[in-house]
Order: sequence, then C-alpha cells, then structure tokens
Amino acid sequence: MSSEEAVIRGTGNVFADLGLPDPEEHLLKAEIVVNLQALLQQRGLDGRGAAERLGLDEPELDALLRGQFIHYPVERLLRMVNALGSDVKIVITTEETRQEKASLSVVTA
Repeated sequence: MSSEEAVIRGTGNVFADLGLPDPEEHLLKAEIVVNLQALLQQRGLDGRGAAERLGLDEPELDALLRGQFIHYPVERLLRMVNALGSDVKIVITTEETRQEKASLSVVTA
C-alpha cells in the first residue's frame, strides 16, 4: 500500500456511506429482504409459488431478492414476512441515557 492510499472505515450502513437519502430506512428494508429470502429457503419456496404467496409476480420477486426494494414500503415488506407464516413484532425502547442516535433494526428470533 502506498503512503497516498488510505483506508476509510465504514459507518456500518453502506447506504449512509454512499450518501443516499434515508439510509436507515434502506438498511431496514435490506434486513427485511434478507430475512424474506431466508424464510423462502427454509420453506422450500421458489418461483411462481413463492411469488404468488407474497403477492408478486416472478420478475418482481427476483428483482426484490436482488436488492431492488427501494419502492417497497416497509409495511409491505413486513406483510410479506407475515404471508410466509412468520410473526412480526415491533419493539419500541426508550433509553434516557442514550448518547447516540436512535436506530431501526431487524432482529430474527
């Protein structure tokens, strides 16, 4: 590595690192889609059957699983998780001593 090259540590959110608007929402959607893909695999669903169960056509499902989720509202993605038979629980916590910005995240149980 030359002396002119520098390593820049990421923030943990690639969407923020790329300077996209609403990076927390994009990361949340990406986490939900990763979970959707895992659920589809666990249930042995693919192709038309999976798409129908999620209320999509096959090209839409393929695009979604390839990361083209920007136009899907979070609520719709969560309903897809429900359509696969999984519960979604939203937990709101308050931490009076929090020093950092509040966050959105997906936790798989």
